[in-house]
Amino acid sequence: MLKYVAKRLLISVVTIFIILALLFFMLRCMPGSPFNDEKITQVQRAALDAKYGFDQPVIVQFFNYLKAMLSGDFGVSYVIQKNMPIAELLKARVPVSLRIGLQAVTLGALIGLVMGIVAALKRNSPLDTLSTVVSVIGVSFPSYVFAMAMSYFIGYELKWLPLLYDTADPFRSTIMPTISLCMFSLATVARFARTEMVEVMGSDYMLLADSKGISTFRLLGVHGLRNALIPIVTVLGPLTVELMTGSLVVEHIFAIPGMGSLLVSAIQFNDYNVVLAVVFLYSVMFIAVILAVDILYGVIDPRIRLAKEEG
Repeated sequence: MLKYVAKRLLISVVTIFIILALLFFMLRCMPGSPFNDEKITQVQRAALDAKYGFDQPVIVQFFNYLKAMLSGDFGVSYVIQKNMPIAELLKARVPVSLRIGLQAVTLGALIGLVMGIVAALKRNSPLDTLSTVVSVIGVSFPSYVFAMAMSYFIGYELKWLPLLYDTADPFRSTIMPTISLCMFSLATVARFARTEMVEVMGSDYMLLADSKGISTFRLLGVHGLRNALIPIVTVLGPLTVELMTGSLVVEHIFAIPGMGSLLVSAIQFNDYNVVLAVVFLYSVMFIAVILAVDILYGVIDPRIRLAKEEG
């Protein structure tokens, strides 16, 4: 297993390098520059290019950036907050997006798992129908629809929760964004959990375990749920990263100072360093979650772990 993890880590490092290189050169191919202000003269623009190294060949710029990044220096912002270190710019925004995303994926996974299990145990009952309806609604409507509806009725009409993100009250400010973001993961987990539990409950080994008089709790928790978790964990991996990085539209609706809104602004103003830093964080989080999912497979199902070791 250690050999497999080491191999995956090496592949992950190479993948991140390729992503960073492609994004760097693609940004340099975009029209314009961070210094598109009409008030700046050609002499001033040339001085700025020399100050920030834009007068050097692109390949030299890339390796200079890579060398600085490996030492923990992501550069400074050119436009959004001029000459502010990227680390300082992200310090206040990353925790906000991560908090809302983790809350959303945790809430959605827990409620969806319970709904799926109950629907599987109560097949063709009103509870099963209700679970199906909720799942269809959660998958069909984008998160911003729930966000706008909650913003209007709960935030504006009833005034139960802050309409916009309030740094003085972060917990209550994240309730509506969390609920609106969790609906898709809730619906997805509920559908997968129901399908897998129905299949597992009808398998031969479950019927054999039931005939031996094993308690319902042990039958579901140890034998049933463990075998049904593999596809659920698979779909939760990408969902976790998506929710951790936040929804651009949901962040905009609730005026959340997160990474999503920062990325949009950076792209609009050609703030290269900010774009590279945010996408780098996205890539690292995505690869880390996928690696964690692969390792979790081996914990859930020893057969998978054995296959990896033999491979």
